[in-house]
Amino acid sequence: MIFFASAFLAGVLLVQQFSQLPDKHGLIVLAVCAGFMVWLRYWRSLFFIVGVIWAIVFASIKLADRLPERLAGGDVEISGVIADLPAQDDRRVSFDFIVTPSVKPIPSRLRLSWYYPTIDIKAGQHWRFFVRLKPPHGTINPGGFDYERWLFTEGIGATGYVRPFPKPVLLGQDTAWLSIAVWRQIISDHLSSYGKDYGLLKALTIGDGSGITPQQWAVFRKTGTTHLMVISGSHIGLVAGLIYFLTLRMWVWTGYLAWSPQKVAALFALLSGVFYAALAGFSVPTQRAVVMLAMLMLSIIWQRNIQPFNTLATALLAVLVFDPLAVLAPGFWLSFLAVAVIVYAVAGRLGKSGYLTEAVKINGVTSLGLSPLLLFFFQQLSVCAPLANFIAVPVISLLIVPVALGAVLLMFVWQALADQLFFLLDQILQGLYWLLEFLASLPFAIVNHPQPSYWALAFAVPGLLILLAPKGMPARWSGLVMLLPLAFSSAQKPETGDLNLTLLDVGQGLAVVVQTANHWLVYDTGAKFSAESDRGQSVVLPFLRLHDVTKLDQLIISHGDNDHIGGAASVLSEIPADRVMTSVPERLREYAPVACMAGQSWQWDGVRFTLLSPDTSSIASENDNSCVLKIDAEYGSVLLTGDIEADAESRLFETYRGHLKSAVMIAPHHGSNTSSTLPFLQMVQPDVVLIPAGYRNQFGHPHRDVLMRYRQLNAKVLNNADSGAISVRINKNSIAVETQRDIDARYWHNDQ
Repeated sequence: MIFFASAFLAGVLLVQQFSQLPDKHGLIVLAVCAGFMVWLRYWRSLFFIVGVIWAIVFASIKLADRLPERLAGGDVEISGVIADLPAQDDRRVSFDFIVTPSVKPIPSRLRLSWYYPTIDIKAGQHWRFFVRLKPPHGTINPGGFDYERWLFTEGIGATGYVRPFPKPVLLGQDTAWLSIAVWRQIISDHLSSYGKDYGLLKALTIGDGSGITPQQWAVFRKTGTTHLMVISGSHIGLVAGLIYFLTLRMWVWTGYLAWSPQKVAALFALLSGVFYAALAGFSVPTQRAVVMLAMLMLSIIWQRNIQPFNTLATALLAVLVFDPLAVLAPGFWLSFLAVAVIVYAVAGRLGKSGYLTEAVKINGVTSLGLSPLLLFFFQQLSVCAPLANFIAVPVISLLIVPVALGAVLLMFVWQALADQLFFLLDQILQGLYWLLEFLASLPFAIVNHPQPSYWALAFAVPGLLILLAPKGMPARWSGLVMLLPLAFSSAQKPETGDLNLTLLDVGQGLAVVVQTANHWLVYDTGAKFSAESDRGQSVVLPFLRLHDVTKLDQLIISHGDNDHIGGAASVLSEIPADRVMTSVPERLREYAPVACMAGQSWQWDGVRFTLLSPDTSSIASENDNSCVLKIDAEYGSVLLTGDIEADAESRLFETYRGHLKSAVMIAPHHGSNTSSTLPFLQMVQPDVVLIPAGYRNQFGHPHRDVLMRYRQLNAKVLNNADSGAISVRINKNSIAVETQRDIDARYWHNDQ
C-alpha cells in the first residue's frame, strides 16, 4: 500500500506542475497506457498513471465551473444559500454562496462580499439578489499567497459583490437538522452572545479563526503553535480517544456485555471524530485524521491487526481520491509528514519510556522533522517552538478542547454552567497566550532564512531518516551533514553597480522593492483594507522574507493615499528601516521620518539614488507632491513616479529635461489619463513601462490613450494585472524583465 499510495501521489503532483491541462486526446493516450500497465501487471506504474488521469479529470471539472469572461462586470440575478460562516469586518461581510442552478452559466459556488448590509447575514440563509461578478483573479508574487489557487481548491468559480439595488430578498432559512453549517452558526452565535470575545474558543470548537487578531496569529507563528489554534488531526485523535476511554468504562460499569465494550467504544469514538471534523469543515488535516481514525476503530470492531505506515498510506490514498487538489495546500504536507515522523521515530522501538520522556521525544522529533518543509513554505523557523509546544499541547489538547466541546453541548441545556466553563477556559487561554507572547518577544524566537532549493530538500529527507533512526545504527551523525544544505541556502544578490527591481503585484496600488549588492529599499507598500488586512502584510513582507531581508536600509512612502501608504505599519512592525522618507511625514510620525525633498541623493554599491520631487514650490494636489525617485545603475536607469499628474510632470520636464531619461519607468498614477503627458514621456524615453494597476479596477487604469502614447515610443508595456509581479534586472549583460505569471504559470491561473 505504501508504494501504491506514493505512486498515486506522484501522478497527482505531476499534474499540478502543468501550465495547461492536456485535452481529451491526451487523456485517451493516458488511458491506453493504463491498459498496457494492467496487461503487463505493472501495478505501481498503473497507480501513477491513474493518479495523473484522476487529477486531470478532477481539475477539468473544476475549471469548467468558472465564470465566463463575457459575464464579468455585468449585473446578474442569482438565488441560493449561504454555505458557511460569514466573515465580517467594519465594512463588509464575506461569504461563500451556493447558487441554485439556472439557465445562465453561473458557477455553482461563489465568493461574495456584501458592503454595509442592513441585516445579520447567517449560514443557511436563502437569498435572491443581484451581484456583479468576475472570474477568479488574484495577485501573484514571489513568496506570496496564491489567491487564485486557493479559490480553485475551494471550488469557487467567481468572486463579486452584492448590489444594493434591486433590494436583496431573504427567501428562507435552512433548519439545523439538515445543515452542519447552521449548527456551526448557532454555536458561533451562542459564543458571541456572552458579550466577551471568545475568538480562540471559536477556533478550537468550530474551526472559525476569523476572531483571532493578526497580532495573535503573529504570536502563534513565531512560537510554532499555529496548528494548535485550528481543529487539527491531533485534536480529533485526542477527543476520539477520550470518548473511547469514557464509553469503555461506562459500558463495562453497566454490566451489559452482550455487545463487546471495545466495539461499542470504538463506534462512539469514530462518530465523535467525524462530528468534530465536520465542525471544522473537513479540512485536509481532519480528513487525514478521520480516515486514520476509521481504520483504527474498524480494526477494533473487526478484530484486525494494522501497521502504522500502511494506515498512513491508506489515509493518503483516500484523501487524494476524495480531493487530489489537497496537495496544493501546505497543511497537507505538514500533517502527513508530522504523523510519518512520529511513527518512524517512536513506533516499534525497543524499551519503554515514561510519559514525560515520550512527550519530549515526540515534540523534539516533530520540530526537527518538519523544519525543512517550514523553511520551504514559509522561510521561517521558530526556535522556541519545541518549548512552546511542550507547554501548549497538553493545555490545549487535553484540557481546553475536551472541556470546550462539553461546554458547547451544555449551552443548549444549561447555559449558566456553560458560561462559567467558557469564562474559565478563556482565562486559561489568556494565561497561555501571555506565556506564548513572552516567548515570541525573545530576540531569537524566530529565524528567517531563504527558501531552500529542491536539491537541499532532496538531501534533507534521507538525512532526517538517518538522524532519527534507532540507536545502534552506524554513522547517524551523517544525517546532520545531509541537513547542512538547508542551513547554507542563500538568496542571490546583484553585483556592485547592478540593480534588481521588483514591481510587486498589490492590485490597485503600488509597492516596489529595490536591491543593490548590499542594500534594500522599499518604495510604497500597497493598500490597507481593514485592521486585519493590508498589502504590506500579505505581499511585501512575504517577498522580503523569501529573500532573507531582516532590515531595510530605506523605506520611501511617495504620498498619503491609502493604496501607497496602507501597508507601511505592517512592514515596519516586522522589518525595521534605518530611514523612512515620505512627502507626508505627519502620517508616519512615530517612525521619525525625513521629508522628501528634491536634490536629496545617496549612493549604494555603485548605484546612485536621487529625489527629483517634490521641491519647495507649493502644489495643491497631493498626487503631485509624490516623492519621485531616479535610480542610476551602471548599466541603466529607473524612474519611480508615484502618482504624479500633468502639473508635476511639466515641472520635472522644465527642471531636468534630458536628465529624466530612464530605461525603465513605473507608470505615473497607475496609467491614468491625468498623467503620462507626451512631452514628459519624450524626455524620459523609457524602453520598458511598468503599470501598477489592478485587475478590472474601478478607475479604468490604464487608460487607452495613455497606452497609445507608450506604444508611440515603442516601449515595452507590462501591467501587474496581466503579469503579476514584474522583476527587472539591470546588469552589464542586459536589462532583463520577467513576470511572475510566466515563471509560476499553472493551469488554474486566469490569463485574461
